[in-house]
Amino acid sequence: MPVAWKGGELITRPLYFKGNQLGINFATLAARSTGVEFQDAGGKPMPGFKLEESAEVVGDEIDRTVAWKVDSNVGDPIGQPVRRRFVLTNADLDSLRFNEPR
Repeated sequence: MPVAWKGGELITRPLYFKGNQLGINFATLAARSTGVEFQDAGGKPMPGFKLEESAEVVGDEIDRTVAWKVDSNVGDPIGQPVRRRFVLTNADLDSLRFNEPR
């Protein structure tokens, strides 16, 4: 009988942040992924940072910079409360942090 790959999601409460890049510590199994979306304080996806615009995140890394189709720069929402939505499929999210560009 095939294994059903169930996913889950994590949505943070609205938080302010500093930095221009979102780095995550994560691990996925082969062919599984993590997606990231920024939402406004009311839970509405932010233009340029929607889940479907998120680059696929696969692997096992301590500090991977998350990118969207447009860019990895997340400086636009600075100064406003932002929720982070992580959609995980057979993956672990250990931590996240905002960094200055390298």
